[in-house]
Amino acid sequence: MEPDLKKIFSRFGAEGSFLQGRQFGPGHIHDTYKIVTAEEASDNYILQRLNSNVFKNIPALQENMERVTTHLAGKIAAIPGSNVKRECLTLIPDQETGRSFITDDEGRYWRMFIFISDHRSYERVDSSHKAFEGGRITGRFQALLADLPGEPLHETIPDFHNIAKRLETFHEVISRDPAGRVTSVSREIEGITSREEEMKTILRLGAEGRIPLRITHNDTKFNNILFDRNDKALLIIDLDTVMPGYVHYDFGDAIRTATNRAEEDSLDLSAVSMDIEIYRAYAEGFISETRETLNSTETEYLPFAPKLMTYIMATRFLTDYIDGDNYYKIKYPLHNLQRTRVQLTLLQDMEAQWDKMVHIIKKISK
Repeated sequence: MEPDLKKIFSRFGAEGSFLQGRQFGPGHIHDTYKIVTAEEASDNYILQRLNSNVFKNIPALQENMERVTTHLAGKIAAIPGSNVKRECLTLIPDQETGRSFITDDEGRYWRMFIFISDHRSYERVDSSHKAFEGGRITGRFQALLADLPGEPLHETIPDFHNIAKRLETFHEVISRDPAGRVTSVSREIEGITSREEEMKTILRLGAEGRIPLRITHNDTKFNNILFDRNDKALLIIDLDTVMPGYVHYDFGDAIRTATNRAEEDSLDLSAVSMDIEIYRAYAEGFISETRETLNSTETEYLPFAPKLMTYIMATRFLTDYIDGDNYYKIKYPLHNLQRTRVQLTLLQDMEAQWDKMVHIIKKISK
């Protein structure tokens, strides 16, 4: 049964009156609708029905989002020439409670934002300019939130990028071998197990107090960045996974997704490699905003971050394949295995280009 969008819209304290609502975007997790208002001078809106199967504590998620967007809006408003409505997500409160979400008659959660008009986003990074802008806006997100006051944010997905926990699950699934696939993927398993201790480096640095927990976005793939018509980055969206983490998670996952010359599930592994010029441009943008925020150890380990995040995704894909494909949607029986192979191939190429990656960060951060 289709939701009564007009009724739901009316519960939020929005300007303008409901004209029409329609589904918007791919909607992999939440159900997303664009609401068009009748008045030309009024904003349009994004209305979302939230997935409480993926996010178990919606009030906590929304509390994170309220704190983050309020802080960002205040910081951005103080920048000359800025436009808060276009450079920050604006949550619309429930008219009755003032909270940033409502529940409908079936107990489902909804939230609403101002729609950012005249924007564009990209699946592929095809120029150094876009890469620099992507790095700049992600770095700005980090820098502006470095002084968020109060208690730590809630973990909306516990241990999301915790490689020690991911490896525990990996070995547990191997020991069970529920789909009888372990013997057929011995080479891929070796690719994971041979790098285990190295990949715990960031966790060790955190435990030793050499790098701080920060507020991280945790899903910095390039299509989460909105650009204006001149390809200047406006903001990074999809804040559901904003929570405590290490800066390397955001930098690393952005490089993993932005620099791969092939698709994440490419059947041609010879096409998989890291574009070092895209890496360089993204790093320049990122460090231009975080230079005063990161400590020397955080900066020193930025080149390691893409290797870590590529390894984490290889581990997750392979775990799911061995487990019988229960988490990621697949299009054919070996889909998760092919995704694993792409990540491991990309990781090997990063290892081959390691000296270049280190040199670039050293040169930029001088």
